[in-house]
Amino acid sequence: MSTNLRQKLLILYLHSPDLKSKVVAWSAYDGTGRDQNTSGESEEPPYSSVVDAMEDGWRVVQFPQQFPAYPGSEYTTSYLKFEYILEKLEDRND
Repeated sequence: MSTNLRQKLLILYLHSPDLKSKVVAWSAYDGTGRDQNTSGESEEPPYSSVVDAMEDGWRVVQFPQQFPAYPGSEYTTSYLKFEYILEKLEDRND
């Protein structure tokens, strides 16, 4: 049995670990081949939070690991810590 379902990935970086926290950066990858957009092409994120994406059918497949802040490092600039990976399966023929 052949399937035409293909995976779409959405990576959302949040302001805090709260799933309702504001999206501060994002990237998307479309395995259906319909959308060729990449990160940085829009001023507005596709969703305002992870919960908003979930309400639109995206499934969370990875949560960020939570590490305690070391004393004195609260204001150090580093990588975006709160990365959530979401997926959606769509028929590539739709």
